[in-house]
This record gives sequence, C-alpha cells and structure tokens, in this order.
Amino acid sequence: MVTVGVAIAAVRQKFNAAGIEQAGLEARLLLADTLTCDAAVVIGHPERLLAPNEVVELEEKVCRRLQREPLAYILGRREFWSLSFIVDSHTLVPRPETETLVEAALEWAAGRRDLRLLDLGTGSGCLLLALLYELPDAWGLGVDIDEAALGVARLNAETLGLDVRASFMRADWADALGGSFDLIVTNPPYISDAEWMELDPGVREFEPTLALRAGADGLTAYRRILPALRRLLAPNGVALIETGGASATLLPLLVRQSGLEIVENRHDLADRWRCLAVSSAATEPLKNFLGNQVVLV
Repeated sequence: MVTVGVAIAAVRQKFNAAGIEQAGLEARLLLADTLTCDAAVVIGHPERLLAPNEVVELEEKVCRRLQREPLAYILGRREFWSLSFIVDSHTLVPRPETETLVEAALEWAAGRRDLRLLDLGTGSGCLLLALLYELPDAWGLGVDIDEAALGVARLNAETLGLDVRASFMRADWADALGGSFDLIVTNPPYISDAEWMELDPGVREFEPTLALRAGADGLTAYRRILPALRRLLAPNGVALIETGGASATLLPLLVRQSGLEIVENRHDLADRWRCLAVSSAATEPLKNFLGNQVVLV
C-alpha cells in the first residue's frame, strides 16, 4: 500500500532527477488533484493510503509531466489575477507577466464607467475576464480564430459569473469587426522563427503554435492588429499590447507606421518590456493616465 507521504517523496525524486523546478510543490499539487482535495490536506495527512485507482491516476499524471506537458494542462486550470481559469491545449497557459496589461488597464480605467472592452486573441479569456471582474459596469467582447479556445473562454466566463457581461465571437483578428471600444487588450503571438527553436520544449511541443509563433521577425500578428486599432478605438480610448522577445524592439516603429501614437512603455516585474499602450492621439485623458508624461520609445 502507498501512503500520501511515500507518494510525494517518490514523485519529488523523479521530478528532481528530471530537472523539474519546484519538484516538491508540483508533486503535492498533482497528488491533491488526484485525491480531489486541497494541497494543505495532502501536507497534513501523510499517512493517508491511496486507493489502487488513485495510484494509477497519479502515475499517469507524473508520466505526462515528465514528458514536459505543462502542469496547468494536467491540472486543467491555472491561476491568473488571483482567479482560477480553466485551460487546455487550445489555450495558452496564462502567465504572471501578462498581468502587467491588467494593471495598466485598471489604472487607465480608474474613474471611468460603462467601458466597452475588446480582447483580440482571447484564448482562455483570462485578460478580458480579469478586467470584467474588476470593472463591474463594463462589458467586453473576446475574439479568437479557434472555436475550441472560445469554448474554454465561454466556460470560464460562466464559471466566474461574468457571462452576462462577456461575449465571444470567432474571427480572424479584427476582420469583420465593427463598432468602437474604449479599451482594447491583446496578447498576440510574437515569437520569431529563430526564437521558436530556442523555446522550452514544454511550450513548443504542447502550447498552441497559432498563439505563439509570428513569422520570421515575430511581427506577423502585429501587422494585422495595428491597422485595425485606429478604426476600433473610441475617442480617448487606449489599446494595451503585450510584447516580448526580439519583436519588442521593432514594434514601436510599426506602431508609428500604422498612424498610432505610443502612450506608455511598461515593464513587467522582471524588468522586461511587456506592455505597449497606444492610442489614435495623445489626448489629455491619456496624458493624465501617465501623470502627464508621454513615454516615447
């Protein structure tokens, strides 16, 4: 018979040998998921015996993780902005650095009401839904080309009780999209072909290529998105664009060529350039958003 304590020790040893970071934590999370209990229960009851079917299920999950499948896909969820989001292989795994866009959006939205939000390439819906959670009088639309990803986003909206204020539609970026939006957010693919070959195998082999890879220079998606922002942004509206990697240095020029103005260049907690705020014109409300400073890059 296998106890919780023995199981955790065995899984931790396998993960350490495979070079998986936070081996102990991941072992506890996988076991808690298998036993459908909180991780604290696993820690507090090392003497608990695992049923034979639980041992088999745990072994299957450990095998998937040793093959570098992201832990979030195995658990079927990931925390983002302190909210639990359902994820699967059709959606990117939400990452802490993307919360930089949420922080910037909430600063801009302070004191504004009845906002219309747009999330281009919504995936799991984590960006849009985190904002709607914080902005109770806002309404939002999430757009994605992958119908399976949209199914996950809709499920997350229902689970979080935000489906009344969140709508989703299938579209190729902003094609056939009309209307105007006060706040647009997007985390598009921006990995160049060269960077793709250097990605962690767990990302390259398991996360959706369509949501990551963006051509030779990493700018393919931006070239589709930026021209649409001019017609979709409401007066005094702002668009927050995630960026990173080699394409980050080229993006400002592309923004200006699209007839947009750079409002802010924001770094994430690791001091990497992560969020570019752009507008159709640097109006006074946008300048106030930055403390009357327009940051040019």
